[in-house]
Amino acid sequence: MDKPPPEIAVVNMYAAREEIYPREIKGRYASLRWVCLWLTQLVFYGVPWLSWNGRQAVLFDLGARKFYIFGIVLWPQDFIYLATLLIICAYALFLFTAVAGRVWCGFSCPQTVYTEIFLWIERRIEGTRSARMRLDRQPWGVQKLLKKGAKHAVWGVLALWTGLTFVGYFTPIHDLMASAVAMTLGPWEAFWIVFYSFATYGNAGWMREQVCKYMCPYARFQSAMIDKDTLIITYDRQRGEPRGAKVKGEEKGAQSTGDCIDCSMCVQVCPTGIDIREGLQYECIGCAACIDACNGVMEKIEAPLGLIRYSTEHAMTGGLTLKEMQRRVLRPRVLIYTALLALIVTAFCTALALRTPLKLDIIRDRGMMSREVEDGLIENVYRLQIMNTGETPHRFQITVSGIDSIALATPAEVEIGGATTQAVPVRVRVAHGKGEHGSNKITFTLTSIDDPQLQVREKAAFFVPR
Repeated sequence: MDKPPPEIAVVNMYAAREEIYPREIKGRYASLRWVCLWLTQLVFYGVPWLSWNGRQAVLFDLGARKFYIFGIVLWPQDFIYLATLLIICAYALFLFTAVAGRVWCGFSCPQTVYTEIFLWIERRIEGTRSARMRLDRQPWGVQKLLKKGAKHAVWGVLALWTGLTFVGYFTPIHDLMASAVAMTLGPWEAFWIVFYSFATYGNAGWMREQVCKYMCPYARFQSAMIDKDTLIITYDRQRGEPRGAKVKGEEKGAQSTGDCIDCSMCVQVCPTGIDIREGLQYECIGCAACIDACNGVMEKIEAPLGLIRYSTEHAMTGGLTLKEMQRRVLRPRVLIYTALLALIVTAFCTALALRTPLKLDIIRDRGMMSREVEDGLIENVYRLQIMNTGETPHRFQITVSGIDSIALATPAEVEIGGATTQAVPVRVRVAHGKGEHGSNKITFTLTSIDDPQLQVREKAAFFVPR
């Protein structure tokens, strides 16, 4: 007798996304998020329009290989400053995470900021959380088409403006806007505007919490940077459990349930759709929306605030007071991060303040080591690559030393414009019999005539034939 075929089990390797409809919430942390939002976006959208010395204040001119940051002009040779700045950002992230968890993600991360803006637009057009859920369940009709179309149109305009602003940091924004209006954008400018606009539209409008859950690596390695004394968003299980509705008129001491009434408001306001009552989860971005929601509910039922609050694992398990919790902040990890960050920031600021806006490179004429000219003088030819990294033009005097009777056979003064590089050919001569046969060390000195403190020296070699 043939056996019946075994049942085929289908295992889904990827769970389909469930749409999240975050409820709008008001409170202390919601206000703080909007303050951070306004500050970051005023900087991002406003800085490209600022002027400095007749040019754009902040401009990363990749074509000319110059980075203008207000009064500072950085060249490819100044890459060390960019590397140091990235190290500072990394250590600052480590420090903030060790102290307060994912506070960066919850309040200032671009993904969080733009998702909040796009959600605000969605609420203004489609309505409250329940209205948006009803609208999505409705069949397509004129009203749904108009609302959805209006929302995506506003999203598209904002995303396009964001893309234009982003490219405006690399192409002078006034020229960029003029080219965009005249439809004469270059291929690379058009590509990056479209790319960044699409990324903003897709990440903030469609993917939202999926970026934080699956794409951002920070959620995965944050556990290595926090410990039991890190401030995280926690649910006071001892106080809140067992959950249940309050019985009207029941005295507080006789309550059979905890303070949590199981209203699920903390879940409804969460932008990643998690339940904080299940403990700390990697999806939690630390936005504190659940704290505002829970505090609002506690006020209505006349219960103490802070059922969901910022606290530490040690404070929750050991019943530490606020002062005891604050004293444990200054632990070795935090002190090390703080010391390293302070040291690097101090070194960075000092190096930037003492940075000489003048560079000099010496290149010998490889076609001819040396030659004998009139009166038996020995001549070497060099090319001085002079880089004036400041924005003020200067007139410089060139001097050379290192051998008796050494002198320039070309004009000793040269004018270099601001933020420019200029190659200056020079001929150096030495009297016959001076210097040793072979290579002799000499020094070129470049001094600004109008500012003698602006000076740079560079060594070179003078060849005397046998």
